[in-house]
Amino acid sequence: MPMEWSELVRLTGGASFTVERVKLADNDISIEGSFTLPPLAELQADDQIFVAAFVGVHGSIKDMERLFGISYPTVKARLDRLAERLKMVEVSRTAVSDEREDVLSRLEKGEISAEEALRRLGK
Repeated sequence: MPMEWSELVRLTGGASFTVERVKLADNDISIEGSFTLPPLAELQADDQIFVAAFVGVHGSIKDMERLFGISYPTVKARLDRLAERLKMVEVSRTAVSDEREDVLSRLEKGEISAEEALRRLGK
């Protein structure tokens, strides 16, 4: 019987680990090597559930408040902590900010129309 992911995380106590053998269930083929885990797999099980729920409610903080029975600041703090853990927070904020500034600058110079600026900003 295959081990549940949450059981593996519990056994390792949250310590970093590397997967060295993968077995394909349907055809009994095994692959050995050193496999690094994707960032989401390295999160604790409760954080994985939180991320999955956030995606499931399409990023609605209000729905997260209701679903988990927690306040807006608590949802935001947990998302910030998870984003930092996944090393995505600065990259995404910088990319969005740079793109927004470029669009607004081009609009101000008359290089693009207001309609085009709104389209590029996703409004």
